[in-house]
Formats: sequence, structure tokens, C-alpha cells
Amino acid sequence: MAKVLHVISGLGLGGAEMALARLAVGLQKRGHPQQVVTLTGHGIVRNLLELHSIPVTELKVGSVAKSFAAIFRLAALIRSTAPDVVQGWMYHGNLVATLAHVLAWSGLRPRLFWNIRASNMDACRYGQLIKWSARLSRLPDLIIANSNAGAQFHLQQGFQPWRLEVLPNGIDTEKFRPDASLRQAFRLAQGIPPEAVLVIHVARVDPMKDHATFLAAMNKLPEVRAVLVGMGTQNLSLPPNVSALGLRTDVERLYPAADIVVSTSAFGEGFSNVLAEGMSAGLVPIATDVGDAKLIVGDTGIIVPPRDETALAAAITRTVSLEPATRRRMGLAAREHIVTHFSLSRTVEAYERFYVS
Repeated sequence: MAKVLHVISGLGLGGAEMALARLAVGLQKRGHPQQVVTLTGHGIVRNLLELHSIPVTELKVGSVAKSFAAIFRLAALIRSTAPDVVQGWMYHGNLVATLAHVLAWSGLRPRLFWNIRASNMDACRYGQLIKWSARLSRLPDLIIANSNAGAQFHLQQGFQPWRLEVLPNGIDTEKFRPDASLRQAFRLAQGIPPEAVLVIHVARVDPMKDHATFLAAMNKLPEVRAVLVGMGTQNLSLPPNVSALGLRTDVERLYPAADIVVSTSAFGEGFSNVLAEGMSAGLVPIATDVGDAKLIVGDTGIIVPPRDETALAAAITRTVSLEPATRRRMGLAAREHIVTHFSLSRTVEAYERFYVS
């Protein structure tokens, strides 16, 4: 049995947050007590954790004074709960976990793990965080990256880990799966004909996700329907063939309605959950060559250069023009690729080996 205390910046509906929740729930079911500390805000994911009896503590990091106080509170929590592993998530979570871990050091020392979720991050926005992380990167006992691209990027940025392992995200392939009834219901509600080819793009509005390139490509394809899902998408200026649903917590019910899943990340993406989830639901993937997209897609879809609306439009056109039966076979092959290589059970078992070893 391994007691794990996770430290993450927030619990909003994001890829890292959902990856933590799925991992913690999976480990808890396997007999490893889990607890989660969030630096700021409650967030939707908190409800999922508490539904599975995983305690969540909010530190309310904000001003400098509050931040220092939060680190001391976390150190006290580490001492009082005596976890076997303190697991940081992303830059802020890693750094706060490290400082609290040092302050809490007394008697038996819990192991310190970091989790790297990104790849080629924008130096203008994240440069200082990366530099400070690199300076402290010899303190963790283990750094886990969720992509090969992320591991290599951070080594190039000066990270010097004692031990570095690459462990891709795990996808719940029973939750994300084809479903004819969901497909029919969504299309009926949205007025989309059964025979129409539908593209789905799931991402919050953020420069990293590059909605601009996706919308520019869709502008070139007025005959193709697309739907955007994610926080802020409802506020975008959209062409007539694109609709937006805003933030949704039931994306597993939306993927089956589509035929193609598109990821247009311009930078920073390590392992795209959205891409893998869509593939698990039987969609043909099209993705920019960022992070481990090539590894996720394999030979089941198309990879295009980032920020290239012409290449993206051509890839969508090529996929739309396929015979429906061919496109369905490609989607099922994409699902099989995820089931074989990126299932949630494989990821949980791998983390379990790290935590108990």
C-alpha cells in the first residue's frame, strides 16, 4: 500500500486535472489511499474526487504572503498525514510540493515525485517557471513526463533529474466509445443530417490550442460541419458551418456524434487527452505535429504542421472525401490503437509500480 498526496495548481476541467482524478480514483480502488491539495479554487474535478471519497484540501494561494502561508500549511499537512509519496503536478504544483516537502522533512522522508505535462512551452509566458523548475529538478526522486516530447524539451531546458520516466496518459476506453444512440440524439438536437460528416474540436480558448487556425481552415470548407467544445468557445466569432457549445462536462456523450476529431495545438501540448479520447470513441484523428501527437495517432489518421491552415484544410478535405465505410474502419482502427497502447488500466498499473517500489 502507498499513500499518495497530490499537489496541483487547480481543479478546473482540464487535461491534467482529469488525468490526476482518473489516476487517483484508480489507485484508491486498488487500495492506495489518495489525497489531493489544490493551490487555487475548487473546480469541477473536486466533485469527482470527493464522490470517490478522496479528500481535497484548498490552500488558496494568491498574494506573496498567502503563498508562503500556504506552503507552511502544506508542510504541516505532509507531516500530519505522513504520505509515502508527495506527487506534484505541472510547474506550480511541482514547485510548491518541493518547498513544502523540504520544510516538512522530519523523521521518515516521503518520496517526492514531479509530473511534467507539457512539451515545447512558450518561453515568453513560462520562461521563469521553467528556469526555476530546472534549478530544483535534482530534488525529486522521480520526474514523470506524459510524453517523450515533453521529456526531451525539459532536458534541453536544463532539467537534471535523478530519474526520468515517460508514462503516457491513460484513457477510459469504456467511457469513451462509439455509441449509435448518442450519435443520433445529438445530431437530431443540433439539426445535423445523419449522413453529414462532422468534425469535433474540444479545447478551452487559449493561444496554445490555436482556435484561429482551426476556424481559418473551416472557413475554406463551407460544406463541412464542425462543433467546438470548451470554455470560451461560445464567445468566438464563428463561420456559418461551425457551432460552439462552450464548457461541457459530458464530452464522452458528444464524441460519438462526430466522425473526425481535430487537435490544433500550436505549442506546449505533451499528450493530447482530447485526441486520444476522440480516437477511443471511434473518430478519425487529425492533429498538429506537437508533443507526442504522432505517437498517439500512429497510422490511423493525419499529422499536419502547426499553424498551417492550408494543410489542415487539406487533411480535413481528404478525410471527408473518404467513403463512409472506409472512414468508419479508420475510426475503429484508431479506437483499437488507443485500447492497445493507452488504456487507463495500463497507466494506473504503471503509476502503482512507481509508488510501491
